[in-house]
Amino acid sequence: MKTNLDALLTALYVHLDDHVLRSVDRPRRRGPDRVLNDAELVCVAVAQVLLGCDSERRWLRSAHGRIGHLFPRLPGQAQYNRHLRDAAPALFAASMWLVCCVPSWHDRLRLMDGTPLRCGASRTTVDRSALGEIAGYGMDKSHHAFYWGAKLMPITTAEGAVCAFSLAHPKELDERKQAVHLLHVRQAAPGPCPIVCDKGFAGAGVEKAAADLGHILVRPVRDDEPEPAVKVFPGWLRQRIEAVIWTLKNQLGLERHAARTTEGLWTRLCQRICALNAAIWHNWLINAPVKRSLIAYDH
Repeated sequence: MKTNLDALLTALYVHLDDHVLRSVDRPRRRGPDRVLNDAELVCVAVAQVLLGCDSERRWLRSAHGRIGHLFPRLPGQAQYNRHLRDAAPALFAASMWLVCCVPSWHDRLRLMDGTPLRCGASRTTVDRSALGEIAGYGMDKSHHAFYWGAKLMPITTAEGAVCAFSLAHPKELDERKQAVHLLHVRQAAPGPCPIVCDKGFAGAGVEKAAADLGHILVRPVRDDEPEPAVKVFPGWLRQRIEAVIWTLKNQLGLERHAARTTEGLWTRLCQRICALNAAIWHNWLINAPVKRSLIAYDH
């Protein structure tokens, strides 16, 4: 099997159509029949973000030349936008199936971190946007700046495949409450395992809640805490999840999501995570040396 976008999309479509999205039926709506089924739509959406097309309008102008030999029937802009907004369940199901198929899913180690997802930079956007259900004002401590948006919480394997993720209002749920909620509603691992995180997850409540689920939070010691007997913290693992977040935000265009509604933001997030998990899954199939590398698929 070759390391290129055509091979990834072909393998992804075959597996999704046979094992994941075969039984997903959508209610019949008015209008013309859909040109793409769910498996085809997920593959086209994955190709869009892997090729760096943040805008659906620009993507459809170049899609015929990039993947037209694989998908000769492509919808128009209005139909693609409408169907993509309804495809969040299919994208989420594909993402979770892909991460369960990689060998690192069975590793007894997870990485967790929270990062701001900006949704607007002006007061006019705040007043007119339909993102008020999920977006609010928060503090980005890494850059010492306030932002208006949502809080993204991913849990990944050591190689970068996203096992669980959630979006939350930055004021209604802080990092610790969001982490506890995510661990309760999403299966981040096949069993109890250590979770490497940062100092922001310090607290007896979140540690007890994670321990009740069988997980151990591994984090650096805060300045106001007593020094432990053994000072060992895998700082290089913390850098890995920072690199995964950078890949999602910059290389896959999540920082430039341009969403105007809560449903659109969730769909764009699922789309980027599905593309990342698909690339890692395909790199395992072809035994690529670097599993999180997207170089072979972005051109």
